[in-house]
Amino acid sequence: MPQEAENPASKIHQFLSECGFEIGGEDQMVWLRTKIPSGQEENGENSINYEDAWKKLIADIQIRVGTLLKTDTVSFLFGAGASKACGGVLIGNVPLEIEKNLLESGIVDGGVKRVSKWLKYFYLAVQETNNNDINIPSTREEILQRRERILEENAEPLNANYEMVLSILYRWSSVVQIQSNLLSIGTNPPVKLEKKHLDVCLRKATQALTCCCQLPMNGRETRLETYNKFFRKILTRPLNLKRVNIFTLNYDTLVEQAADAEGVVLIDGFIGTLRRVFRPECYDQDLYFPAETTEGRVQRHDRVSHLYKLHGSINWVSQDHEWDNPYGLVSKSQVLTGDEVAVIYPTPTKFGETLGMPYAELFRRFAVSVVRPQSTLFVIGYGFGDDHVNSIIRQALAVPSFTLIIVDPQPQNNFVQKLKERKDQRTWLFSGEMLGTFSEFVDNALPDLRDEDIRKQVSATFRYLKQEQPKLEAEPDEQ
Repeated sequence: MPQEAENPASKIHQFLSECGFEIGGEDQMVWLRTKIPSGQEENGENSINYEDAWKKLIADIQIRVGTLLKTDTVSFLFGAGASKACGGVLIGNVPLEIEKNLLESGIVDGGVKRVSKWLKYFYLAVQETNNNDINIPSTREEILQRRERILEENAEPLNANYEMVLSILYRWSSVVQIQSNLLSIGTNPPVKLEKKHLDVCLRKATQALTCCCQLPMNGRETRLETYNKFFRKILTRPLNLKRVNIFTLNYDTLVEQAADAEGVVLIDGFIGTLRRVFRPECYDQDLYFPAETTEGRVQRHDRVSHLYKLHGSINWVSQDHEWDNPYGLVSKSQVLTGDEVAVIYPTPTKFGETLGMPYAELFRRFAVSVVRPQSTLFVIGYGFGDDHVNSIIRQALAVPSFTLIIVDPQPQNNFVQKLKERKDQRTWLFSGEMLGTFSEFVDNALPDLRDEDIRKQVSATFRYLKQEQPKLEAEPDEQ
């Protein structure tokens, strides 16, 4: 509940204007909005207790969400918005933090400032994604000016999807290896790309993104508590149901850090102790407590979740394929050092490049999870900008028992708008800063099912005692 003000009606009216809860495109808070149409406090019969109204709203939301948490298959899909509070960057544009890193590394200060060739290649790739942006530098002088401009407080990021920039660099790199280490780009005038500089560019651009994903940032460590609380709540699901699936498009390790803090075992596709290699068959395994006797009944371990990092991770490293590492992928516990380059997925919108391992297996399991009967998918912090992810969600919406919950403070994507227009009751939307962010959704909307069961028991006991009370008062003469 927002902090109490002099006029509680005005405060809650402001709150209601900053949050939304819709099912099938229909406002589920209309009953409260009509009581406070203008933010003016009402008197007499129309007066309401604003604190109680808020509690009633939250209790209603938690009961509804709690019902979905008990469906057979529950999955969460995290986008960049889920990491924002911990300092994560949104890569719909070229993040200023990343560009500053590249400019600092690519410009050599001396008697005469020299701009490295690989840095020019980077801006060529940015231009390739958005030819209409006149702010994208290309010449030496423009790049030097960009370094000065980017230090200003009102500096604007370049309008180019950073993952698409990486995608172009990867594409150029693959073509260069075929065409004798040289590639001519059809700019005006044409530019010839050299393999050695292109490789440096790709490594620098990837490492710059990796640095920005070392989360939480200094001073934001407390924001990790949202992930801790998230685990505490989702693990209250009944043990007879399937494990919760966590799919993330983020490269950071926030989920893993929170799982360690809460003592949660993550089945993440890797097997090993000192050397953890990618073996996706481990997703089909589960953990149980041993029985007291050989004929006793085993118990399922209650602190287990499945984690799928659909776009890779900052602690994944590619190695040579060997008999004990068939996919050539290793997960490390420490921060990568030296020339180690993280395995992160640079192409969120190109179907043809999703076929390689490990991405093909991870996306296959994502599709299988959401199309199961009685499946629920919570989408948090994802802007629906990845076509191959959207196609899987579309496929799931063809299943009658599927439910989609979208958590987004400002849902503006056409995909979401079309879902609202269809008025499909299987589509829920939490929006605004008070319900549409990861932290507020976990705090206000995501229930602890154990608390819910306790509340039900207390309520039932209270009703029972209340029914018995008149009978006890009616028999005083029998004493």
